[in-house]
Amino acid sequence: MKLGVSECLLGVACRYDGLSASNDFVVKTLEKYFEFESFCPEKVIFGTPREAIRQVDRNQSICIETSNSKRDVTAQLAEISNNMGKEASIANLCGFIVKSKSPTCGLERVRVYDGDKKTHEKKGIGLFAKALREHSPYLPIEEEGRLGDAGIRENFLMQIFAYEDFSNFMKSKPKIKDLIAFHTSYKYLIYAKSPVSYKLLGHIVSNPKEKTFEELLENYRHEFLTAINEQGNIPKTYNVLLHIYGYFKKLISAEEKTHLLTAIEEFKEKIIPLVAVTKLLNLYVERFDMQYLKKQKFFNPYPAKLGLRSQVKAFR
Repeated sequence: MKLGVSECLLGVACRYDGLSASNDFVVKTLEKYFEFESFCPEKVIFGTPREAIRQVDRNQSICIETSNSKRDVTAQLAEISNNMGKEASIANLCGFIVKSKSPTCGLERVRVYDGDKKTHEKKGIGLFAKALREHSPYLPIEEEGRLGDAGIRENFLMQIFAYEDFSNFMKSKPKIKDLIAFHTSYKYLIYAKSPVSYKLLGHIVSNPKEKTFEELLENYRHEFLTAINEQGNIPKTYNVLLHIYGYFKKLISAEEKTHLLTAIEEFKEKIIPLVAVTKLLNLYVERFDMQYLKKQKFFNPYPAKLGLRSQVKAFR
């Protein structure tokens, strides 16, 4: 799996000051699971080290200027950012991690200075981040700074693996039976993200208007990739856990029911993490050989060793 990354986050000394912004989560954890594809538009056209740049609002038009000489480099940076955005769109990436606050790579809240004044508003978007969004509208993209949040980190990694899974599915030249199987495997994961999308995707697969399979796939693609971008939360995940519990409630003892329901309620009350509940459920999935549940991505959306469900704060 190939993951796009702002080059400075990989420990490469490509920033304006000749330093890097190495990120431990990226270089020490994610390197075990991904092949990195690095990008740095600024280094390509300005070299390293270089004069810092910043976004400036001049007469309600945002431009990019060098911080000391006040040279306007908007056109140069827009061109290289657009070219690199195109490169990223055909690089078979499963996601992208960009440098926060950067006038080139920041996804949001980039500083925009008021003319020559020192005052600024955090309202900008980096030119390269913008190009990524334009050329790859469904690609999972996140800032390294936000990945310190357990909930955002869990959702982003889930999204990356689901995006890659769907990309491989599309490359397999699927037929309707394959779409049904794919949809079935993601039912509970999607339900935990968006009950609305869960219903829409089910409606698409049922194809009541008898659309062509090509139309069906395109509609499914849009809704699926939109749904996995949704942030899961405790109430929606709690409902999924109760649905899964329903498969066992007539097969297990009263004592086991109490134990399982207590665990589900403790997850709801933020006492235990989700992994504690899913491990319990998996015991029953295996005991009763529930083939339908064994195929559910809800139980294994990403490698367990990432430990993303081991924190209570991963769900709100």
